[in-house]
Amino acid sequence: MSLFRKFFGAGNDSSDEEKQSEFNTQQAHLSAPADEKFTFNFKKNGGKFLYCEDLSEVKDHFEHILEENDWFESEAACFEPKLYSMLDENKLVYKNSTNPKFLLASCENLIADEGSILFSSNQIKQNKPNDLPVNMVILATTSQILESKSDGLRAIKKKYDKDYPTNITTIKYFEKAKEEDFLQYGSSAKNLYLLLLEDL
Repeated sequence: MSLFRKFFGAGNDSSDEEKQSEFNTQQAHLSAPADEKFTFNFKKNGGKFLYCEDLSEVKDHFEHILEENDWFESEAACFEPKLYSMLDENKLVYKNSTNPKFLLASCENLIADEGSILFSSNQIKQNKPNDLPVNMVILATTSQILESKSDGLRAIKKKYDKDYPTNITTIKYFEKAKEEDFLQYGSSAKNLYLLLLEDL
């Protein structure tokens, strides 16, 4: 028996069991498929995840998000013409908006091992994450889930071939850290909703 256990008693057995259980959960998580791994890590990072089977569910969930946050008839930021119709349907101002309540965007890929979202200039122009609204609504598909950031960069290279986008970045933290965490230093936490459309 260790010296510490003699002094403080063997009351730590339950915490050892908890640590072992947590270790087993993490081990199982490492061998999980990419979609399960992404969901686990994304939620752990504080993201809000809404699964959609079809486009009508995407629109329904989007309206619920607007209602929940009282964003109807407010300003939004959006840099992708293909998403303008969703904003128009809900009477949201997005052209020349000066004080947007949220950003509506798609993304390049979803990174499973970090639970992060990979963006490029195609979604956020030349804005740094700190320059974007705190609230974000992101549309993505299940086929965009990739294992690692390097897989995401390879996919971008393959997808764009010659017209390679700039400003490639990830957003990983979706809630403020409860304690000072040096890993989050310099990154801005976003209140992020992910509308994930099944396309596989």
